Amino acid sequence: MIDIPKTARAVIIGGGISGCSMAYHLAKAGWTDIVLLERKRLTSGTTWHAAGLIGQLRGSANMTRLAKYSADLYVKLAAETGVETGMRQVGSISVALTAERHEELLRQATVARIFDVDVHEVSPAEVKAMYPHLNTEGVVGAVHLPLDGQCDPANIAMALAKGARMRGARVIEGVKVTGVTEAAGAAGRRVTGVSWESGGAVGHIAADVVINCGGMWGRDLAAQSGVTVPLHACEHFYLITEPIAGLGHLPVLRVPDECAYYKSDAGKMMIGAFEPKAKPWGMGGIREDFEFDTLPEDWEHFSPILEAAMNRVPLFQTAGIHTFFNGPESFTPDDRYYLGPAPGLEGYWVAAGFNSVGIVSSGGAGMALAHWITEGEAPFDLWEVDIRRAQPFQKNRKYLKERVSETLGLLYADHFPYRQMATARGVRRSPLHGHLAARGAVFGEVAGWERANWFAGPGQAAEYRYSWQRQNWFDNQKAEHMAVREGVGLFDMTSFGKIRVEGRDACRFLNRVCAGQMDVAAGRVVYTQMLNDRGGIESDLTVTRLSETAYLLVVPGATVQRDLAWLRRHLGEDFAVITDVTAGEAVLCVMGPKARDLMARVSPNDFSNTAHPFGTAREIEVGMGLARAHRVTYVGELGWELYVGTDQAAHVFEALEEAGADLGLKLCGLHALDSCRIEKGYRHWGHDITDEDHVLEAGLGFAVKLGKGDFIGRKAVLRKQAAGLARRMVQFRLEDPVPLLFHNEAVVRDGRIVGPVTSGNYGHFLGGAVGMGYVPCAGETAEEVLGSRYEIEVAGVRHRAVASLVPMYDPTAARVRG
Repeated sequence: MIDIPKTARAVIIGGGISGCSMAYHLAKAGWTDIVLLERKRLTSGTTWHAAGLIGQLRGSANMTRLAKYSADLYVKLAAETGVETGMRQVGSISVALTAERHEELLRQATVARIFDVDVHEVSPAEVKAMYPHLNTEGVVGAVHLPLDGQCDPANIAMALAKGARMRGARVIEGVKVTGVTEAAGAAGRRVTGVSWESGGAVGHIAADVVINCGGMWGRDLAAQSGVTVPLHACEHFYLITEPIAGLGHLPVLRVPDECAYYKSDAGKMMIGAFEPKAKPWGMGGIREDFEFDTLPEDWEHFSPILEAAMNRVPLFQTAGIHTFFNGPESFTPDDRYYLGPAPGLEGYWVAAGFNSVGIVSSGGAGMALAHWITEGEAPFDLWEVDIRRAQPFQKNRKYLKERVSETLGLLYADHFPYRQMATARGVRRSPLHGHLAARGAVFGEVAGWERANWFAGPGQAAEYRYSWQRQNWFDNQKAEHMAVREGVGLFDMTSFGKIRVEGRDACRFLNRVCAGQMDVAAGRVVYTQMLNDRGGIESDLTVTRLSETAYLLVVPGATVQRDLAWLRRHLGEDFAVITDVTAGEAVLCVMGPKARDLMARVSPNDFSNTAHPFGTAREIEVGMGLARAHRVTYVGELGWELYVGTDQAAHVFEALEEAGADLGLKLCGLHALDSCRIEKGYRHWGHDITDEDHVLEAGLGFAVKLGKGDFIGRKAVLRKQAAGLARRMVQFRLEDPVPLLFHNEAVVRDGRIVGPVTSGNYGHFLGGAVGMGYVPCAGETAEEVLGSRYEIEVAGVRHRAVASLVPMYDPTAARVRG
């Protein structure tokens, strides 16, 4: 009979590498009263058949930080636990077969240098010397990371489990969690423990913290508790040869243009595939007795990969086949895993959906989530993998089945800027979607919303043609951008998140969670941030007071679930109702120096500075309908955001379009919105500002009202004021008009890399690429910061840049004031 405790501080569900890492890191943090429950045996889901590649370089600073942590941990685990992990730092080589892929690899090498990952750009001849089995025909270039490696995934998990036990954690196999129990808490629902079943026995463990590390079972487990964890398993293939004489230890080889990776292991060669169209698996659920299972072979599906491999690595032409393996792995709609607290159920945490990078990710993910749980906050910005980015509709199984057929292959696809998903589209649409499509809109997707990114001209294909250079819509963006700067543009921003906060204590509550002054007259629009206790920016938003007891919060479409969770978590004893009303109103943004002229043609209301000053909202008549006009801007021009009931949106759009014809009204997309905002130096949450970026260092101190009394983050603002800034947000413009900035290029100050470009776009009015980024400035004046020589490194080439601490476009905001 298994001895299962009645209580625990935390229960971890799932004994793959993710769950074992959670147990290890929670125990390391001093939480010894923890229990890991595995339904069968440790590693029996996906971990046991993972390829075990340890590539440190990921797509962003913090994901790279987590992968580097994993690599460093796995190197030391064997000595700590006595369990051999098979970790060998054999290095990795990624080769490019096209100029575009080579550009991507060179940009990744720049990212590696920013994050202090050892990287070398190598020629085809140098690749051949390091990897003699490679046919270098068609190879354009490559990058080599000497400290990358490979490991035995199951043994890594066993070492982590042993390390957890050594610190007092319980790791129990053969116990299935049948449900997570809950009760009503002060801020809503909270977990109370888990129910379990084992060999006919049943029981319950009372716990305040439950962590879902259920892998491909994680979605259905979460759904029992009303928690959204959108993931779905796919079939994942690899092939292992018979032993090859004299093979030795080779670097891990990636040939993404042929969807393949290669590794040598125990004298054999392995080839694995990330094919462009994957095979979803488990649509009808997963068998109860599933344990260390394999899936049926599918030679027809794998053969295109193998045929290319026989040419690229000719030893596959003669080597015998030892194993053709097919096993399930879970993938998510955006190829990023899930980490963090589940919104709406206090004490429920998630670490799942690792998209075939679970081995390299789990060490760092376990460390980060353990810190988050034990310290009450994440160690650094984890928005990229935050479970709160998941949208409720994404748990739909038809949607997931279609989407993950694409996301598996995207791991090795070209990671072009602005690349859009091709599958599972059209789920969330503005009431104007048909109108925009008929006028040449080319849509992108964020949080399921279809949004017009740019408008194709007559005779132009309304589709993306991707590149690392200027894409086919560059001139379209320029025309839209200049219309906003010189005339008038119209944006559909219905995807804005809209949250109503209303009730007796709405004002007091919002003054506590927002840094700005919320006790303003009805009709005032306040730009503000919600801060954490470190002064980091949890949300960047506008708040409009609608009445004495009602407010409207407008947030980015992608962050609605996160912002709702933050608000509900901090409601406390205040009486207020928090409601997501995103779908109730469309938003039409009329922006540009001729915006007032256009509004006067569709409405009898007064749009003068006196009657409708900046930062105010008024109900107006428009066409034959009604709207609420907010005079704010994200493009740096005179303009209004029109909030219109979804039933009247099409009518208002048609009235504006007809009235604006002879004013040169231009339909504009999100690409033009972004290029306008970056010229004006407006920050973008999730890129330029995150929960680890201090509001003062981000240059947003003007929005913080210290005199209003206490609010979350006030003490941190006062501390930073006293201590001085350690870094400052700086705007850059490249002197050469040709290179492009997206994000993660390197900011170079006086010859030394000091950090990444946090966001970038082309400044069509300013005449060059514009980027934002933080520059260390401890003890320096503004003049000293600007007195340096700045360059931006793009794909290994450094370009001179002009730096500014004030917006390069309209620094006095005269145009905004109209």
